[in-house]
Amino acid sequence: MWVVGAKPLPLRPDGFGQILPTPPVLANRALPTTDILPPPRDDKYASTIAAVPPDVLARSTWQPECPVAAADLRYLTMTFWGFDGRHHTGEMIVHKRVAEGVTQAFARLHAIRFPLEEMRVTTRPELDLYPTGDGNNTTAFVCRPAVNLKTWSAHASGLAIDVNPFCNPYIRGDLVLPELASSYVDRGWRRPGMLYAGDEAVRAFTAIGWSWGGNWTSPVDIQHFTATGR
Repeated sequence: MWVVGAKPLPLRPDGFGQILPTPPVLANRALPTTDILPPPRDDKYASTIAAVPPDVLARSTWQPECPVAAADLRYLTMTFWGFDGRHHTGEMIVHKRVAEGVTQAFARLHAIRFPLEEMRVTTRPELDLYPTGDGNNTTAFVCRPAVNLKTWSAHASGLAIDVNPFCNPYIRGDLVLPELASSYVDRGWRRPGMLYAGDEAVRAFTAIGWSWGGNWTSPVDIQHFTATGR
């Protein structure tokens, strides 16, 4: 069984991990989901919206320097289908003004049984880990600059979501993120959890007024949905 995050990659001069061929076990990714919250009792979609609990805020990437006040963030729980065919409960932090719409978008993903591997809050220590290139966490709030930029990412305000990033990589020139996801650069090989223009999963977000990084020219950020256009 592949253990996500167990094998740090050698670094490139730009600080990212080396872009390596996708390991065969990940080429048609279907890893089981580890439950971080109690799984739902039935197969119905359920969601909650609340102020971010202090313990969740403490383990998140929020800090006073972030471009959003903690009081303007909301903590969501949402049920989802895993690649393992089981029903799970995930967690996410978003800006309060998009919280309701986000739960609606994920309700549509749930209705079509679009699989997600993980849905958990990104923690502060993860920002400083050596890259392993194999993550696949569907997440929103991450207080960090945009890739290769000094300006804040839309994620830093809880106004962007990355969906199955391994199955839907960020591509710019020879850079692929996550670094082991090169197999998924080939969009002609359709596999579960992948996003395509016009499909129901993408429409779930455009229906709430968000735009999709898969429509960009450079970079092409297939995993990325944003309420800000960036």
